[in-house]
Amino acid sequence: MAYDTLLYELDGPVLTVTLNRPDKLNAYTAVMGAELTDAFQRADEDDAVRVVIVTGAGRGFCAGADISGGANAFDTQAEGSVAFQAPDRARAEGGGFVGAIFNCRKPSIAAINGAAVGVGATLTLPMDIRICAEGARYGFVFARRGLVPEAGSAWFLPKLVGLPQALNWCLRGSLIPAAEAQAAGLVSEVVAPDQLLARAREIAAEIAENTAPVSIALARQMLWRFSGEADPSGVLAVDGRLSMILGAGPDVKEGVAAFLEKRPPRFPGRVSSDMPDLYPWWDKT
Repeated sequence: MAYDTLLYELDGPVLTVTLNRPDKLNAYTAVMGAELTDAFQRADEDDAVRVVIVTGAGRGFCAGADISGGANAFDTQAEGSVAFQAPDRARAEGGGFVGAIFNCRKPSIAAINGAAVGVGATLTLPMDIRICAEGARYGFVFARRGLVPEAGSAWFLPKLVGLPQALNWCLRGSLIPAAEAQAAGLVSEVVAPDQLLARAREIAAEIAENTAPVSIALARQMLWRFSGEADPSGVLAVDGRLSMILGAGPDVKEGVAAFLEKRPPRFPGRVSSDMPDLYPWWDKT
């Protein structure tokens, strides 16, 4: 399937999704939101995909919402609105592109090659690893446009950098240099622009070559969903059961054998067919 605003390129186990409106600094549109949702849902269902990298074409990552339509750009009732509302299918399945990224069973890496402003910043927050190029800048500029933090960012941002820093950035609405974003923990690495994609692919390859797909799918949901709990009782109720299930399965046997035999692992488990019955535990009643 071809997209109008994205490039979808699978190279071995690594999928690269490129925001592809370089003449507009990859400014966000409703079409881009729907296509991001579809891309992550496709990646989730495709066992060939182990890791997703998201980057931008040209000199920007995503300059925020496309406001070329003027003052009505954010009015969802007006013609030409960027319409942050997700399409009916995405809403029904949970949160549009934010839900698709967050619920994806494959880990994601944001390779931020330039300005990531407004929705361009918030769409990276549900991703698992963020690295950026020297000179890239973040901006949570919503208050400067008369808006509030969107795309779940009032939940994601404090979880990633702490409430004081999230308040500082959102209330000021100013642009954040790469070094400041790294110091706060929003991005893990700042690299030379010409090394950004190579470094993202290096991280992706390390994950794809050394880890079990089912373990990764479970681990990222455990970390995201339990890290804000007041005590460990919830995660203890889940991790013990998962350890028993996985411990008797073929992935653990292969992982131990590969370690003892000093060879790369060949994990047989697939997220399309081998997720434990306990998953998704948050939907069990």
